[in-house]
Amino acid sequence: MDQKEILKHVDHTLLLQGATWDEIRQICDDAVAYQTASVCIPPSYVKQASEYLDGKMAVCTVIGFPNGYMTTAAKEFETRDALSNGASEIDMVINIGWLKDGKYNLIEEEIRTLKKACGEKILKVIIETCLLTDEEKIKMCEIVTKAGADYIKTSTGFSTAGATFDDIRLFSEHIGPNVKMKAAGGISSMDDAKKFLELGADRLGTSRIIKLVKNEKATGY
Repeated sequence: MDQKEILKHVDHTLLLQGATWDEIRQICDDAVAYQTASVCIPPSYVKQASEYLDGKMAVCTVIGFPNGYMTTAAKEFETRDALSNGASEIDMVINIGWLKDGKYNLIEEEIRTLKKACGEKILKVIIETCLLTDEEKIKMCEIVTKAGADYIKTSTGFSTAGATFDDIRLFSEHIGPNVKMKAAGGISSMDDAKKFLELGADRLGTSRIIKLVKNEKATGY
C-alpha cells in the first residue's frame, strides 16, 4: 500500500478551538493537492469551505462535538444546518452517559434520527473508545449496525486517548456488513496509518499525515 493509496482514506482534519479561516483554507488546499477522502472541519466553516472548494473535495464536519451530551434535537438541528451549508459527511458523537446508563434505545434512536437527516450523505458515529469497556464497544457496534449508520469511529481526538489497533480489530469482529470503520486520534506515522487500513479501517481521521508528507512537524490530532 503506497502513500497515494493511504491518502485516499484520510479525512484531513482541523478541529482545534482556535482554528482560523487561513488555516482551514490551507487544509482544504492540501486535501485537494494530495487527494484525501475529505476535509473534516468545524461546522462554522462548512459553508465557507464548501464554497471555496466548489465540489473539488468532500466536506466533513462534526456534530455534538466533542462531548456528545447535547439533546437529540440539538444534534439534529446541527446536522441539518451543516448539510444545508454544504457538508457531505457528518461525524456525530454519541451520548456516552446514555451508554453507561444502559439507555441503548435512546442512542439507537438518536443515530436513526441523524441518519434520516443525512439521507444519502455519510454518517459516522464517534463512540470515544478510550472511555468505554470492551463490552460497551461491542454494544455500540451492534447499535450502530442496527441504526443504519455508515461508519463507526473510534475517537474525537479530544479525550484521554485516540485510536488503537485493538479497537479496530474488535470493531471488525462485531459490526455488520453495512458499517465501515474510521480510526481517528493519535495516528502519527505512515506505518500506523497503513496498519489501521490493513486491519480493515476505511477512513483515518488525522491532521498529521499530510504534515508528514510535506516534511513538516507532525503535531495535532
